[in-house]
Amino acid sequence: MLELSAATGEIDLKYLDESGFCMWSEPSYTYYQRGEQKCQEQTKRRGRRLSIIGLFQPLISFVYGLVIGGVNCKSYIQMMEPEAQEAEKLGRMRVIVLIHIFSA
Repeated sequence: MLELSAATGEIDLKYLDESGFCMWSEPSYTYYQRGEQKCQEQTKRRGRRLSIIGLFQPLISFVYGLVIGGVNCKSYIQMMEPEAQEAEKLGRMRVIVLIHIFSA
């Protein structure tokens, strides 16, 4: 029903998702020539987790924000507030479907 309303232009339908990335990953395995000594350089970790939170409206828009560390309530509200203000300004109903539930 929501997709039909969005397709006819009655509402703005957006999808919200959050994902995190590690800025450093350990090499899990390596290859060496036969007879060569296996030596693997140890590097320092490079910072904290990088998270992205995005709002996607198919064929229309993709808005995202990057956060060092995890997405919390504050960063979530910072993404949602402009969406609410824009919907109010345009006088349109905006439905945002949360794809992934995350902890604060």
